[in-house]
Amino acid sequence: MDTDRQRATSFGGVAQAYQRARPTYPPSAVGWVLDAAPGRRVLDLAAGTGKLTRALLRAGADIVAVEPLDGMREQLERAYPEVPSHAGTAEEIPLEDASVDAVMVGQAFHWFDRQRSLDEIARVLRPQGVLGLLWNIRDDRIPWVAELSRRFSIGADLLSQLDGDDWDSVGADGRFGGMERRDFDNPTPFDARKLVAWASSTSQVAIMSDADRTATLEQVYAFATRRPGLGDEDHFTMPFVTVTIRAQLIPA
Repeated sequence: MDTDRQRATSFGGVAQAYQRARPTYPPSAVGWVLDAAPGRRVLDLAAGTGKLTRALLRAGADIVAVEPLDGMREQLERAYPEVPSHAGTAEEIPLEDASVDAVMVGQAFHWFDRQRSLDEIARVLRPQGVLGLLWNIRDDRIPWVAELSRRFSIGADLLSQLDGDDWDSVGADGRFGGMERRDFDNPTPFDARKLVAWASSTSQVAIMSDADRTATLEQVYAFATRRPGLGDEDHFTMPFVTVTIRAQLIPA
């Protein structure tokens, strides 16, 4: 299995850590995407453990979820049994044509086959339907966040590293227009153990050998409990920024 594929499928084995430590999405970000949609029928695509599902429910959306990994989908169904969920991928969405007003993707579009997934997203969207892409990104303008990232291989989700590669394919696709980006602050309470759980839920740590993973997580815990400015195991704030992209399906 190639490394990208291994990383993409690693989340099923760390679903509990993902559910515990990954942040949800701010209502302002979700509302901004849905404001452009023609209705409230929403596909939560690659829904994972339901982090975006939670925010969509609070926004009053009528949700259907699609998630390929059994471990992640089990967490989703346990947390939100009222939401219909299906096994499926972005490249083969198990929904009918023109059946949703919005397709929302949290923290996952970069794993998709871009052309095949955009073909499927365009197929299931209603005319003038909206595609919303959201990522919770660490704000490495904060010195300790930058230091954490320099010291440990725990993922590249850093604000300074975003260059548009993750979503340029949407703007280049002639079926979608009016692409916009907006960033929303999403500060999230953390402590040392939650930071360890968060690190263990990242794909780069998930695919490490057992020995390397254990050593890395011990070092992350020590960083959180010993670094000046973070204190001991008391709560601190992880400064996430929710980078949000929206685009509208152009009627044929």
